[in-house]
Amino acid sequence: MSPLIHGASKLELVAGKTLFDYADDLRVRVPTSCNRTGTCHECIVEVRRGTEALSKPTEAERFLRGNYRLACQVAVVDSAAEVEFAVLRRQPRILTHSVRRKAPLEPTVARRGDGVYRGDTRLDQYRGRVLGLAIDAGTTTVVLNLADLETGELVYTGSFENPQRFGGSDIMHRIAYDMGPFHGELRSVMLSSVNFEIGDMCRRMGVHRRMIYDVVVVGNATMRDIFFGLDVSTIGEKPYKSVTELEMERGLRATTALNVSAKETGLRVCPAANVYSPPLIGCHVGADIAADLLAVGMDEQEEVVMLVDVGTNTEVVVGNRHRLMAASCPAGPAFEGGHVTYGMPGYDGAVEAVRLTDGKVEYETIGGKAPEGICGSGLVDLLAELRRTARMDELGAFVNGDKEFSFVPERGMSLSRADISALAQAKSANYCGQYIVLRRYGTPAEAVKRLYLAGGFANYINVDNAIGIGFIANMPQERIAKVGNASLEGATIMLLSGRMRQVVEDLVRRVEHVELETTPDFFDIFVEGCQFKPMPTLYR
Repeated sequence: MSPLIHGASKLELVAGKTLFDYADDLRVRVPTSCNRTGTCHECIVEVRRGTEALSKPTEAERFLRGNYRLACQVAVVDSAAEVEFAVLRRQPRILTHSVRRKAPLEPTVARRGDGVYRGDTRLDQYRGRVLGLAIDAGTTTVVLNLADLETGELVYTGSFENPQRFGGSDIMHRIAYDMGPFHGELRSVMLSSVNFEIGDMCRRMGVHRRMIYDVVVVGNATMRDIFFGLDVSTIGEKPYKSVTELEMERGLRATTALNVSAKETGLRVCPAANVYSPPLIGCHVGADIAADLLAVGMDEQEEVVMLVDVGTNTEVVVGNRHRLMAASCPAGPAFEGGHVTYGMPGYDGAVEAVRLTDGKVEYETIGGKAPEGICGSGLVDLLAELRRTARMDELGAFVNGDKEFSFVPERGMSLSRADISALAQAKSANYCGQYIVLRRYGTPAEAVKRLYLAGGFANYINVDNAIGIGFIANMPQERIAKVGNASLEGATIMLLSGRMRQVVEDLVRRVEHVELETTPDFFDIFVEGCQFKPMPTLYR
């Protein structure tokens, strides 16, 4: 018998068993709400190897692309082959460090006597706690904070892999998917996964989900609008604006912020709870960056600072409370596990740090687990080490003519020339955003008081290595601050303080959006950014 593989676990392959049966055997939780009939579309898994040994896709799986299947529908038909699968609810590493901004405890809901009120509106009888939920719906990872709105205490933080991966690894592919015959599936699977996580955290905390009376959701324009069930087709074509931006331009709304009842969104919390999302900054610069600005106190900054939120779509903001400029950089998923042969997000088993010493590769993995691939921080290290040891030139070519470099030789994992090309283009998108916005603002990097690096990936990179390959602006390391998941922190601030929602709405109105691709010398800067060398500190 051949094995069935899930992570480091192996089981005997038996014809007739579904992948959901194997998940049960492995005690791996797979979301489902339809009793495994295939109607809820929640139990999505990725088949990494052995698709030919599995049953053909059923009608219930028509909405899936590539190697994604429903665990309850796919069964083993050939026990002589080897099958490997992964559940799309892998646990990302939760950031324990993040920027912390003190804000007055002024929630929009509060207990009065035996009731819970929003203003003069009674929402519910008091059930023992008044809770709120902050959600950062990222392209790759979704993170949630559960907060006690009476004390301001964070009582639980949860995270999971964004289950929308079957629709594409970046936002443009997801927009195209949502415009197709399976419109609504991306929203449905996101809501199902968030509701699954809410149920899980409430069970762990011994509270009822109806005790959650306020929700704040942040994300880039596409992720946010899909969450709220809005048409995202306008974000995928020029001028790349959300329907809320277009409606505001036509005078149909005063802000791009959203306020919807939980009952309308489908979130399984108190039905009368309000679900708020702060305004979008412009085009692909979304509500998550508005939350970032609040978290780092941009509304109080007198000197020029810079924020870089690194992700599948990297955003750059330069300025102070008087003047702000922002741009979106379509970096793509290369540094988050996509388009790189052995790339993977930051989960257990990912190589997160690399050092080349005396011809040998030294590496560390997340959780100290056996290596399964390499995540973004490991890729930054590996590229920098290949340059430092003169194994790779500035153009990304191996100097000895090799076509690949083995970074985990005992498991056959290597970085190919094609991988480096994908990483060079992703890096250059980050490079262009920082370079062009700084130049447009009229501030050299050396004059920036502080560079805030936000996002899970950015929190773990080696700053010297990132500067060395031109991934981030070239400035003294003491001016660079890693602020963790600032988007979630900003969302949490807005959850705990209704007044801060107005602060962020006022701040967003002052941001000037920069369209990188309209820059006359954009192509020249992009080509320069593809090279693995530090960014210049002065701009031509």
